[in-house]
Amino acid sequence: MTVSIQNENDIEVGESIPPMTAHAVSVSLPTWKANVGYEEGEDWVVKSMKTGYPRFFIHKSIEAFANAIVSKHGQSGERAMLFPTHVIAERCRNFITSRVSGAEQLVRIVDLVPISEKARSEELTIISPRVSAVLFPQEHFPVAKQFWQHSGDGVSSRRAEYCHGLFVEGVLVESSTINISSRPCKGPRRYQNKASIDLGKPVDKSNSHTEPQDPTQFVEERFGRNLDISKTRNAKLAVRRRIAGSLTADVGLTEAISAQPDVNHDEKHGGRSEDDVYLYPCGMSSIFNAHRNLMATKGPLKSIVYGFPYIDTLKIVEKFSPGALFYGFGSSKELDDLETRLEGGQRFLALFCEFPGNPQLRSPDLERIHALADKYDFYVVVDETIGNFLNVNVLPYADIVVSSLTKIFSGDSNVMGGSLVLNPKGKYYKELKHTWSQDYEDHHWAEDSIFLERNSRDFVSRIERINTNAEAICNVLRAHPRVKNVYYPKYSETRTHYDNCRTPKGGYGGLLSVTFHSQADSITFFDQLDSSKGPSLGTNFTLSSPYVILAHYGELDWCASWGVEADLVRVSVGLEEPSKLVSTFQRALDALSR
Repeated sequence: MTVSIQNENDIEVGESIPPMTAHAVSVSLPTWKANVGYEEGEDWVVKSMKTGYPRFFIHKSIEAFANAIVSKHGQSGERAMLFPTHVIAERCRNFITSRVSGAEQLVRIVDLVPISEKARSEELTIISPRVSAVLFPQEHFPVAKQFWQHSGDGVSSRRAEYCHGLFVEGVLVESSTINISSRPCKGPRRYQNKASIDLGKPVDKSNSHTEPQDPTQFVEERFGRNLDISKTRNAKLAVRRRIAGSLTADVGLTEAISAQPDVNHDEKHGGRSEDDVYLYPCGMSSIFNAHRNLMATKGPLKSIVYGFPYIDTLKIVEKFSPGALFYGFGSSKELDDLETRLEGGQRFLALFCEFPGNPQLRSPDLERIHALADKYDFYVVVDETIGNFLNVNVLPYADIVVSSLTKIFSGDSNVMGGSLVLNPKGKYYKELKHTWSQDYEDHHWAEDSIFLERNSRDFVSRIERINTNAEAICNVLRAHPRVKNVYYPKYSETRTHYDNCRTPKGGYGGLLSVTFHSQADSITFFDQLDSSKGPSLGTNFTLSSPYVILAHYGELDWCASWGVEADLVRVSVGLEEPSKLVSTFQRALDALSR
């Protein structure tokens, strides 16, 4: 079954967003019915899906590699989950065995490493292609999938694709066999050319015989600019500098690396330094590892989740610690309750919150939270993904700031990434810095880092445009009589808290949500809205979804108890021409009267 929509942005059910993008992080669910069908597991949706959001949908490149590993090293009826290291795989194994009785002898790890030092090319030395597979009976897949989703520490699709090639060639082998000799491997052919992606120079192929280029690869590599793996370290440094705020203009890699640090940087950016920026495979990995390392530093205490959170933040605290104290409204009354508990002697590990929250865009009172944390000895972890560090500076009120680089920092919807920043002026900085120096390993895959750096070069100018577009859309929605609420930081009752952290040139972000007085109006508006429609946010193009249906379908009553309506439509505003974007939303609203 296919869905026919007379829209410019008509993308079939299950197609990647953007279309023909091999490593896209969103998937088209273009109607309300398609979103419900996905949640209900209906074949016409599920069997059409070429991809999906990576923590919820195992990318086909990852699945193919996992199946190949099971075929060679597994047994009938087994499946595999793939992770960058043995340590992470062991965490997955422990998660499964702690929840499945008698599974200790049934879950094992297969470590795949390059066959020998002699077989390693310069490229393999740079990227260190290793994969650890957790093999388990297939009936335990739902449990293993929970760890994959919550931790965010699984391999990326690019890592799987690359390492699968080495595995097929016999260069990536089970670790106990590394003494076997083999010919050197230079890696997959498309990465052997050394044209610089940083200068955008095409490879000279006039005297070479080349294979036909796959169209998805052509789009992915942006018209022929090949990946130069040797740029990996510099790409990661440039990304960390952008996150630290030391790069405040649109610059390429060469300028980013050669730029001299701003002597006034610490004062202007609250002490944020590139040395305190850590990269992770995705934003949820940043949160998962923040929580894990805080427990390692202070002990396994309960944490506080303040404000209605993105689904996995609460799940992490509930499943990987003694539990959570949840304040889903993010209100001052809840902070009063917290203060009463603290005065009564209750103690907590950390408070996790988003700034602003998703999907109601409420901003927590970070000033008061910071004061309570300082007095009663708990950490503060702030997820700034939606606000983003060009619009807001939350570091002065936090011990740790996390962000999903998959979103607006990248914008292109074709790469995953996450960041974590320690506050060097925070009360607990020394002990946290020690923990991270002992524990941290950079698992962000080389190719992903190169795409992330390239995508983020125009981050500054994109944010300005998106801020402006989002406010224009809010104005259109707020003026319509059938609209019940428009959620946006500028129009929230918590705007004062947002403005307290807003940077001098900062705006109110690119995410907004809208509710209507009837479900029928929500459905009509969504179905008629001429935008891309699927999971994720922060894309360079406008992307919308019935967010609560998509993220909380199995717990809609629970959401309602916290004031989050099932029929809410969330919109991530893109870079489209402003007047065209306004017309697009006006047409969808006009459909409510027909």
